[in-house]
Amino acid sequence: MTGFTGLSAFPLTPLRDDAVDDRSFAGLVERLSSTGVDAITALGSTGSYAYLTTEERAHVARIAVEHAGETPVVVGIGALRTSHVVANAEAAQAAGASGLLLAPMTYQPLTHDDVVELYRAVTQHTDLPVIVYDNPGTTHFSFTHELYARIAELPGICSIKIPGVPTDPDAARAHVAAIRAAVPEHVTIGVSGDAYGAAGLAAGCDAWYSVIAGTLPEPALAITRAVQQGRPADAVAESERLAPLWDLFAEFGGSLRVVAAIAEHLGLAPDNCLPDPLQPLSASQRAKISDVLSHLDLD
Repeated sequence: MTGFTGLSAFPLTPLRDDAVDDRSFAGLVERLSSTGVDAITALGSTGSYAYLTTEERAHVARIAVEHAGETPVVVGIGALRTSHVVANAEAAQAAGASGLLLAPMTYQPLTHDDVVELYRAVTQHTDLPVIVYDNPGTTHFSFTHELYARIAELPGICSIKIPGVPTDPDAARAHVAAIRAAVPEHVTIGVSGDAYGAAGLAAGCDAWYSVIAGTLPEPALAITRAVQQGRPADAVAESERLAPLWDLFAEFGGSLRVVAAIAEHLGLAPDNCLPDPLQPLSASQRAKISDVLSHLDLD
């Protein structure tokens, strides 16, 4: 399975009238498959997995696999209770997923031992490869290199999705090298945080786990392919061109509401497609997004 290198696109799970909008989600998945992304990751944070029931998540996993064509599908399985995580993993495997994405969700603070045992339980209950999802801004749990190493020794762990790398190229390379030295050779390293995608790939990351690729795959593909073809400077230049888009993520409290507004603007999702209580951006904020898309020739 090749979905642990290259570009993995994270689509929204659009809702309409408080239910998954099957047609819109299927359309997003088909669009990604047709553009040639290396993998599609359904039910990541961009896919609002934490807001969906176990049954809804199994349903979304089936739709993703059915509409992805030959593109590998990874399915997010995070939940507060280990038994629920295992149930999500079983449903994803039954749907035909090629891999699993697991973030340690928290209400009570988790210890490192808690998290190791979570991943151990999942790897003992599935044959699918598992991506470790390090997303402290959302989960409020922070990994260390030592914890990466402990988890990566478990059978079935295939990749680690890390937060953004340092902006200085030398510091970024050193950061990625330190993680690589801590984990087995077969475990790939994937950068997240779209503003850091080009820098992470240029610094030696094997994959980019991308929010924007789930709705606007073409610019993310251009960045990824530039690095793969030995043109990291071109990738960084393209990312810098997209800085107004990354600035919107920072200005409006993260990528999710911005990407939802973009999908709605492009007719790829219904209005107010996020799960309550998440509210859509205001009319003035959406107008600013529209202006940025027009300026970047992305609409």
